[in-house]
Amino acid sequence: MTIQNAQINLLTQEVERLVEFYQRLGFRESFRLPSSGKPSHVEVTLNHFTIGISSVAAAIEDHGIHPNLGGRPVVLVLWTDDTDGDYARLVAQGAPSLHAPRDFLADLRTAWVADPDGNPVNLVQRPRK
Repeated sequence: MTIQNAQINLLTQEVERLVEFYQRLGFRESFRLPSSGKPSHVEVTLNHFTIGISSVAAAIEDHGIHPNLGGRPVVLVLWTDDTDGDYARLVAQGAPSLHAPRDFLADLRTAWVADPDGNPVNLVQRPRK
């Protein structure tokens, strides 16, 4: 098997709310289903990384899976050039803070917020030398 590309999909009750959150991080919408009206699935892309955001209802109706959204086993890691500034901006816009910016290991600056569904988002930067 040869993998050609990869993406992560997040399941949610409110597709448009998550799309707006990730657009504020710089992601751009690259696919929407249906193309007009209330979406059941939207893909947003940043550089070469894609996040699919799908409704729980679509997962049940289209694929017959019944996801449990109670746990949060997914962490989205976003590399940035300004951990502190991006963290402050997201918290000011209403993202819940999970951990304020701090130095981590020998060479990283890291902070944590949650997206509107509570998925952890880790902002990471290699400090400038």
